[in-house]
Amino acid sequence: MSEIEKLSFEEAMRELEATVGKLETGEATLEESIALYERGAALRAHCEKRLREAEERVEKITLSANGQPEAVKPAEGL
Repeated sequence: MSEIEKLSFEEAMRELEATVGKLETGEATLEESIALYERGAALRAHCEKRLREAEERVEKITLSANGQPEAVKPAEGL
């Protein structure tokens, strides 16, 4: 498991926001900018994956006859 995969959604978003901020300042060298961009792309992909997983889990919630949550079925692969 990579370092990024270990991050929670919130941690990854904070780091992504900081990375974008560094890129926006324009103070990084070309090589630093490339490295920041690559890390930012990986963080974005991780956040998208976490959101998809959360959406799948919500979709798996089953409701009882009175409309109350009854059980949660984990999405496949989680």
